[in-house]
Amino acid sequence: MLIRHLRSHRAWKKAVRCLGRTILVAALALPIAAHAQVTRSSVAGAPIPYSSGRSNPLVQLNSSIQDVVAKASAAVVQIKVSSYGQEDEHATHDAMRVVRQHVVGSGIIVDPDGYILTNAHVVEGAQRIRVILPPRPVDSQLELRTTAREQIIDARLIGKNKDSDIALLKVEAKRLPYLHLRANVPVHQGELVFAIGSPEGLQDTVTMGMVSAVTRQVDPNDSMVYVQTDAAINPGNSGGPLIDVNGNIVGMNTMMLSHGGGSEGLGFALPAAIVDFDYAHLRKYGHVQRVMIGITAQDITPPLAAGLGLARNWGVIVSDVIADGPAKEAGLEPGDIVLAIDGRSVRGMPDLVAALYLHPSADNVKIEVLRGENRLSFNVAPDAPSDRLNNLSDVPTDQQSLIFRLGALVTSLDARIAPLVHAEDLTGGVVVVAETQATGPAPTGLVPGDVIRALNNTPVESVTQLRAMVHNLKPGDSVALEVQHDRKLRYVAFELE
Repeated sequence: MLIRHLRSHRAWKKAVRCLGRTILVAALALPIAAHAQVTRSSVAGAPIPYSSGRSNPLVQLNSSIQDVVAKASAAVVQIKVSSYGQEDEHATHDAMRVVRQHVVGSGIIVDPDGYILTNAHVVEGAQRIRVILPPRPVDSQLELRTTAREQIIDARLIGKNKDSDIALLKVEAKRLPYLHLRANVPVHQGELVFAIGSPEGLQDTVTMGMVSAVTRQVDPNDSMVYVQTDAAINPGNSGGPLIDVNGNIVGMNTMMLSHGGGSEGLGFALPAAIVDFDYAHLRKYGHVQRVMIGITAQDITPPLAAGLGLARNWGVIVSDVIADGPAKEAGLEPGDIVLAIDGRSVRGMPDLVAALYLHPSADNVKIEVLRGENRLSFNVAPDAPSDRLNNLSDVPTDQQSLIFRLGALVTSLDARIAPLVHAEDLTGGVVVVAETQATGPAPTGLVPGDVIRALNNTPVESVTQLRAMVHNLKPGDSVALEVQHDRKLRYVAFELE
């Protein structure tokens, strides 16, 4: 009767929330009421005698949660990063300008010898990475949890995968508490989960919620899938674990959707299977080797199925096959409906992404498709994984990369970077990765993508050499840089401040 008379969707939602709270409170109140009836004094107005509550199911639940959280939180660290980041992600100028930033995130110790997983965006452009181990537990509400100096450890970046937003760090420490990472942890919609991390810098914070969706593709243009949860996730939680009631890692907390900037119950964690896959590759190779078969695919919608006359109005369709790619050579065609990969059913893009992401790079991919009314099977030999960088923002930098007097972040030219700046013909030089903020030195005219070949007629071979040359110059000295950009040479001249 209540819902029938509601006249707006907003009021309906509010009523359902209130009804849900009423049901929850009633459910929780039942064992409490029963327990109170047993312990209540028969004398009216007399105080209720104290009880240990061991038979109270809520006390038992509370104790179990405390045990799980205590064990898991001991392996969750706070990460503090000093970095250079883009000045304004909405800037309209072509050149990337970077400014000094300080970032706080979270991390998971996954090996007692000091291997720590976090999000790649937490350590983006990092110049220095510090890991703060969890403070010791306290039992008193009046006792502060303090962090000793020996709990703050410098970390180095082993590798990162920007596609999945996962990074691996290493600290020089032994016998650390850790969480065991497994790829086959079952996850179910509605199960209780806990997010542990440092939201807004508040170390060792725990929030509780449930799995809202096991597989969620947040962005239709991004094939990555996530575990969705209503456990509160805020800035600073990135890189921390989402664990189940057994203490298993369900996923790595990565992002949230919010209109106001804070948690609105829409948190997303990278699935444990993807985290485990990336961890193994980052630890062994320093990067992630993913298979590429040369297709573009998309979800089938009823209008698409009707327009193309497809045999089904759901699933995944191959929209393009790259010429001379592995899929083309194997015989796949645009319009094929993907039924299964390696024996795993494909019901939508998340299934396709997961199957290809977790496929061993050395093995052929077995793909079953529906072409018209015929079921066909193909063995596709994937392309060898490439180490080539996609753009200059992927180039790793460290404290030595900044040459302040030139107002630039730089890196030495090598075989991986040369194709990005069209400098395959050069054997030495220093590449400008980004400009530093304009409040430093006066603009020099250097832009990202420049290859510095010489300074005042002296050939430049490395960052170390360029740094030493600039250090020896005095304020007011003239500087003439020989610079190559897009295979064209020019001189950049200025007086050093």
